[in-house]
Amino acid sequence: MGIFPAKTKFRKHQRRRLRGKASAGAVLIFGEFGLQAMECDYLTTNQIEAARKALTHHLKRGGKVWVRAFADKIRTARAAETRMGGGKGAPVGYVAPVKRGHIIFEISGIARAAAKEAMRLAAHKLPIETRFLEKV
Repeated sequence: MGIFPAKTKFRKHQRRRLRGKASAGAVLIFGEFGLQAMECDYLTTNQIEAARKALTHHLKRGGKVWVRAFADKIRTARAAETRMGGGKGAPVGYVAPVKRGHIIFEISGIARAAAKEAMRLAAHKLPIETRFLEKV
């Protein structure tokens, strides 16, 4: 399924360097519990969706889930065994640039133990180090 923009301004994006702490999206806003990124990386739509599915599957239709990572950056790739030159590769998918400290998922309406286990299962689907947060 994947969450990605319906329309983009440019067909191909520059990659840019991903480093530093998240200035926006680093505080729990919607839910009581959250999953926070502890390192910088690009999350693909498939990774976000797999983590979301693992999260909701454990909750068994209980509680509410918010996905705070949105894949809006286009990733390109060259065809296999292609020689150098010939320009930038064709768009292959979307990625969400996630900085250290960014909240990826938020949930509410369930017990702390169940929330922690659900977030643990979701974290296994992601390629980055994460931590469990709760609202104080």
